[in-house]
Amino acid sequence: QLPAGSLQLTLYQYKTCPFCSKVRAFLDYHGLPYEIVEVNPIMRKEIKFSSYRKVPILLANAGSPLQLNDSSVIISAIKTYLVSKRNSLEEIVSFYPPMKTVTEQGKEVFEYGNKYWLMLDEKETKRVYPVKEVRVEEMKWRKWADDWLVHLISPNVYRTPREALASFDYIVREGKFGTVEGFFAKYMGAVAMFFVSKRLKKRHHLQDNVREDLYEAVNEWVKAVGKHRLFMGGNQPNLADLAVYGVLRVMEGLEAFDDMMVHTKIQPWYQRMEEVIQKAEV
Repeated sequence: QLPAGSLQLTLYQYKTCPFCSKVRAFLDYHGLPYEIVEVNPIMRKEIKFSSYRKVPILLANAGSPLQLNDSSVIISAIKTYLVSKRNSLEEIVSFYPPMKTVTEQGKEVFEYGNKYWLMLDEKETKRVYPVKEVRVEEMKWRKWADDWLVHLISPNVYRTPREALASFDYIVREGKFGTVEGFFAKYMGAVAMFFVSKRLKKRHHLQDNVREDLYEAVNEWVKAVGKHRLFMGGNQPNLADLAVYGVLRVMEGLEAFDDMMVHTKIQPWYQRMEEVIQKAEV
């Protein structure tokens, strides 16, 4: 528990971005109040203050203003801050230095090598992770959500021209667009993303019917949680539960989401996640 007003947070996001949704699920579950700035995905003038041009960006003020980038870094740093009373947020963020790497496509990007680690001392680690395996499991599935699950979203929600149009209708409704801009974004974006999703399908070696990959991934997660736990974290969600839920939640209201609910075993776990986050928000 934090003293009221001791941590001021502003999240710069696109509402329908899975990485942003992950951060919101984490903040909501931990009952942390935050302001949202919806970024215009075309002009992005809301984040012109930042040399880092992706979302989410979290501005955090715990005595001095700080910018946190990358959804998994944001979650690990803030969780460390909540658990550890020893370090300032500034010091904690310094444990996650960005490193420049070059992708296979020759593009320069920043990577954060230890982004799935909580920077805790031995006593704090024991409190959060009573046995070592619990930590290893959480990190493995957080990474899986970023490296695999998230890449199944676009090919599934833009699978057909009709689904692409329905997805962009939702994106424009929920996002920050002007009227004319929204109209063009909806139709041009739907066409563009339909073709991009085909490219992503090829890049990630997905099956012809991309739904099958989604179903397999989701059932793999359900199997990992197992029948004897409510969540991967036991009686309460851990950071892996929050990451997987945050990613899947962006499909709500779309055909891919309804299909996933019917053709996989995710529903009981998903409903428990919804309930526990709603309870925390009250």
